[in-house]
Amino acid sequence: MTTGSTEKVNGARALIKCLEEEGVDTIFGYPGGQIIPFYNELYDSNLRHILVRHEQAAAHAADGYARATGKTGVCVSTSGPGATNLVTGIATAYMDSVPVVALTGQVPTFLIGNDAFQEADITGITQPITKHNYLIQDAKELPRVVKEAFHIASTGRPGPVLIDLPKDVQNAEIDFYYPDKVELRGYKPTYKGNTQQIKRAAEEIANSCMPIIYAGGGVISSNASAELVELAETINAPVTTTLMGIGSIPTEHPLYVGMLGMHGSKYANYAIQESDLIIAVGARFDDRVTGKLESFAPNARVIHIDVDPAEISKNVKVHIPIVGDARQILRSLNKHIKRCNSEKWVEKIKQWKKEYPLTYKQMSPDIIMPQFVIEQISKACKDAIIVTEVGQHQMWAAQFFKYKEPRTFITSGGLGTMGYGFPAAIGAKVGKPDKTVINIAGDGSFQMNSQELATAVQNDIPVVSVILNNGYLGMVRQWQELFYDRRYSHTYIKGSVDFVKLAEAYGALGLRAEKPSEVRPAIEEAVRSCMPAVVEVIVECEANVYPMVPAGAAINEILDIEEHADTPCPMPNLRKVKVDGVLDLEEQ
Repeated sequence: MTTGSTEKVNGARALIKCLEEEGVDTIFGYPGGQIIPFYNELYDSNLRHILVRHEQAAAHAADGYARATGKTGVCVSTSGPGATNLVTGIATAYMDSVPVVALTGQVPTFLIGNDAFQEADITGITQPITKHNYLIQDAKELPRVVKEAFHIASTGRPGPVLIDLPKDVQNAEIDFYYPDKVELRGYKPTYKGNTQQIKRAAEEIANSCMPIIYAGGGVISSNASAELVELAETINAPVTTTLMGIGSIPTEHPLYVGMLGMHGSKYANYAIQESDLIIAVGARFDDRVTGKLESFAPNARVIHIDVDPAEISKNVKVHIPIVGDARQILRSLNKHIKRCNSEKWVEKIKQWKKEYPLTYKQMSPDIIMPQFVIEQISKACKDAIIVTEVGQHQMWAAQFFKYKEPRTFITSGGLGTMGYGFPAAIGAKVGKPDKTVINIAGDGSFQMNSQELATAVQNDIPVVSVILNNGYLGMVRQWQELFYDRRYSHTYIKGSVDFVKLAEAYGALGLRAEKPSEVRPAIEEAVRSCMPAVVEVIVECEANVYPMVPAGAAINEILDIEEHADTPCPMPNLRKVKVDGVLDLEEQ
């Protein structure tokens, strides 16, 4: 079946028409020799193209766009190094189940395999990190392949799909048509959960006294947040989330116990360890959540709802598996359940929340603590989309910002990609232009893609980046402090760049806060400016993320601020620094 009448066009023009048929409004890319035919046709197209300054940023921007909007993001590059520069962004989207379609130029079909200039086997390279990929060798296949790619990327468990486009395929003429449906015999995702399993789950919930709902990113990608909250309120069960699940229930909901795992709240970790029933929805029991697997939730039976059957019992034994779409299954489950006998359990957790609040110690009145910065952003920008880089600041953003709704916390979870946040924030702002978008960054992560300030300025994309500048690669430094006798090997980066001048050099607004009283005014000025802005905040250099579960420990074996208080550097005025391999002393 096809839509519309056929029309003779070249492959490049056909590709643009396919994107238009899929409702694509924006693509992120960077041109090059083997993708020129596509860019030539793009010149006359109504598609918005955001020219990034590095292909990795194109993939991250498409990812951020997809997470913020729920639509499929699109990125474009040329062959060889252009395509390989997409790899980190594609892997990031794959690990976090984000729908992205990557379009790559390729050398002409008759040169493939000959080590031609800028040739790379990008379909082979990305096979492990894509949901599917294609090398098109006949232009006639192009409309079908594009239709399939968008279908695969956005259905079932979402993920990236790559289409490799040889230059002669882009130039070849075809009779254009666009299919109105997809027929893939080997790909039939299950959406409706098994009715008997749903009834079994309802019975298990009714018999539970200490249930806990464990929600992951699948709740957000399936738009199941309302159904999740309904389930929690109906059965009166606490809810904990993974990093990717943050926003699936409002942070200030009385049943929310915060994120669990390595840097989760004490009360979330205690709750899951003592629970008698875990209702896992759209989560995959990864190592940062479970800690030592043999010690994880020893007394709990497990209900696992997930669209991907490969995740069921992969890490943790599941007693009642339900394969399908989280939203559809929760809707069915909510029709069968009733309030369980959990009053004493909920009261116990309330007491834990009072005893073990998420907190931090103020080192001195004049020092800016990084957690304080997150609190000020939360107060100044209550309805913002928060995007993060990766590191300590990412965990503080998860712990101390008050999230109200899904798709307002965007971060690299599974791959932990430094440099993700700023281009992803650009993509999120393009997708949600009416929302304030704040990128929370570290001084290390921001420098990995800081060139995208040019992208934001050229395209008038008013993203605000708040950089928590502690002069270190903070999370690695924290591990070096706690587990490697404070041997800060190559994690000291203080003074490597003046971020205010860097912002101004690109034509963005640059601001700096060095005292606690300056933090909120700087954030508010940056947001009011309605232009790309960087707010550099000089924070305590050795602040640590607590609570913390050491790698390999059970998740209730927790290091906390009481036992490992943030302390000043060993020498208050001088610090040991290795520069070019030579140990030296430098004034703080």
